[in-house]
Amino acid sequence: MALSFEGRVVLVTGSGGGLGREYALAFAERGASVVVNDLGADIKGGGKSSAAADKVVEEIRAKGGKAVANYDSVEDGEKVIQSALDAFGRIDVVVNNAGILRDRSFARTSDLDWDLIHRVHLRGAFFVTRAAWSHMKKQKFGRIIMTASAAGIYGNFGQANYSAAKLGMLGLSNTLAIEGRNYNIHCNTLAPVAGSRLTETVMTPELVASLKPEYVAPMVLWLCHEQCQENGALFEAGAGWIGKLRWERSQGCVVRQKNQPMTPEAVRDQWDKICDFTDATKPTSVQESLQSIVSVLAPLESGGEVGATPTTAASASASGHNPAEAVGQKLPPSTFVFSPTQCILYALGVGMSTKDPDHLRFLYERHEDFGCLPTFGVIPAQAAMMDGGLSAIPGLNIDFTRVLHGEQYLELYKPLPTSGTLTSQATVAAVLDKGSGAVILLDVNTYSGDQLICFNQFSVFVVGAGGFGGSRTSDKAKAALPPPKRAPDVVMIDSTTRDQAALYRLSGDWNPLHIDPSFAAMGGFQAPILHGLCSFGFAARHVLKQFADNDPSRFKAIKVRFVKPVMPGQLLQTEMWKEGNRIHLQCKVKETDAVVLAGAYVDLHGASEASPENLPQHGALQSELVFAEIGRRINDSGSELVKKVNAVFAWEITKDGKSAAEWTVDLKNGSGSLRRGAPSGKADVTLTVSDEDFVEVVQGRLNPQKAFFSGKLKVRGNIMLSQKLEVILKDNAKL
Repeated sequence: MALSFEGRVVLVTGSGGGLGREYALAFAERGASVVVNDLGADIKGGGKSSAAADKVVEEIRAKGGKAVANYDSVEDGEKVIQSALDAFGRIDVVVNNAGILRDRSFARTSDLDWDLIHRVHLRGAFFVTRAAWSHMKKQKFGRIIMTASAAGIYGNFGQANYSAAKLGMLGLSNTLAIEGRNYNIHCNTLAPVAGSRLTETVMTPELVASLKPEYVAPMVLWLCHEQCQENGALFEAGAGWIGKLRWERSQGCVVRQKNQPMTPEAVRDQWDKICDFTDATKPTSVQESLQSIVSVLAPLESGGEVGATPTTAASASASGHNPAEAVGQKLPPSTFVFSPTQCILYALGVGMSTKDPDHLRFLYERHEDFGCLPTFGVIPAQAAMMDGGLSAIPGLNIDFTRVLHGEQYLELYKPLPTSGTLTSQATVAAVLDKGSGAVILLDVNTYSGDQLICFNQFSVFVVGAGGFGGSRTSDKAKAALPPPKRAPDVVMIDSTTRDQAALYRLSGDWNPLHIDPSFAAMGGFQAPILHGLCSFGFAARHVLKQFADNDPSRFKAIKVRFVKPVMPGQLLQTEMWKEGNRIHLQCKVKETDAVVLAGAYVDLHGASEASPENLPQHGALQSELVFAEIGRRINDSGSELVKKVNAVFAWEITKDGKSAAEWTVDLKNGSGSLRRGAPSGKADVTLTVSDEDFVEVVQGRLNPQKAFFSGKLKVRGNIMLSQKLEVILKDNAKL
């Protein structure tokens, strides 16, 4: 559908010729009422004439458009805007395009050269925009364009005055974008490259002729249309090409130590690291900029070594730092005792309310369908990190005050109980070297008695702990997935409360970042932020409501990547795409349109699978029950099994021809262990079999040798060791 500006009133300053004229004609052609502002001055700001503006107005009217001329200087912003109000009764779009040149080398730039450029470009844009601002706020709509220049972005010989003014317009635009977003006022900056009287001074005649203004105007129209949600951005455009710019910052380097003076020699010695843009960051706000700077305070004040970059400081801070050594290490088991009170408190913490009758089943312990929200499964598992167990792992000699929660995966094998005692066993699945930091994959299996209830994978990013030469990726990581490239099937908007973080923290995450304003300020935040796992809970229950009729037994798994923080009181907007039993989702802050959860999805059991008569108690894979039994046997008599078997078995379980699960049965080390996922080292035997055939073999209905020769069972490694599987699969097994 063609973009229309019917009913909109547009002001284009400096529109008597060049780019401004092209903008005015293009807006008018699409139905806008246009105010053509031009003082009629020459390129250096001298003189005054009404001819230029009048000519453009005549062109517009000759084509049936609506336009009026204005001859005021942009420094008389109130008069300029008043002409729009007098003629058309409102103002919707302001394009700050007016400009002049007074090029001089810096040494020859006079006070007048400097002042006049700033008066027309920066001061003029300020006066015109300020005059329109209150009208835009009242009508809850406004689109503003600031015209910058490559000279302002990159600098250019002989244009110190012009460069400074143009980059000043970018700074003005960035702040207006922040202050206007709650009123649907968007402000963006464009650095156009087009043939005009201004570019004639720096381009050849041939180039000026080829860079036509009509190759820039469509970009301005799009940025000013109500459909466009871009805000606070910087673009370059010319010759039909458009590009978006953003700031990039190196990882930097800390060059001081506690109670020691900071010296220029230290800066000199670390200069290469300070200027190294490997794994550069791209801060998009003052908060993000300050957060990484303030984050060095904790290790500094604790007396940690900071003489190198954060990347190398963690690896050099103590001898024996070897993250690879941590892989496969187990944390001490943690026990979680709970009652319906904890389930209800969690449900309230992720936004459930008695205002919705469907929520009672999660809020009232005597409800006939009382149950626990599936995402409560992260609560017993997170104790492994909260209790500091990671700090005791060999090889992880890093600063855990700099840990960020990057991603989360949760899979349920049966609906969660509403009370009881759960035991969680955490294992370091991988430690990845991202250069600027380390990513620790922590796999946590949670049991109710001998039954495996759920599996969590925490992906935590440790700032400054990279650079140890490890792998950047791992096939053990549960991958985030992008949503389909189409409009979402369902969008749900939900409000968080001012006290949402204060309520959610009662479920066990006591980080003061979520309650203490002074602590939040140290991290660069204006106020305490919401827990990422709270937003995670909001999004999951949105999917449960929209696609599973709030039935927790249909919930199988969820994966999310945490992108940006949410402030308590903001609106959460969950966009959902249904692809079979997988629901892709993306969660945004409604007020800012900032994505906070990305690459996310929820896997559901089909409605028929989830019914009590059809849903196996052990979850979606029949083999889960077998491995739960293997785990019970190892817990009961692991040492004896190690003596009998002395081997590590890796299982690759498939379903419908695709990989569905991996398990490692270690009966070679210590008292034995079972864990979900591939082995950390080399397995003695690796067996690949379908979920159905595996259960058939275990129950004796399929002969293992026949399965092997028919290709149903594939074995790699020491095939003879596979004969010892009978010890753990059949002897006394309660299958």
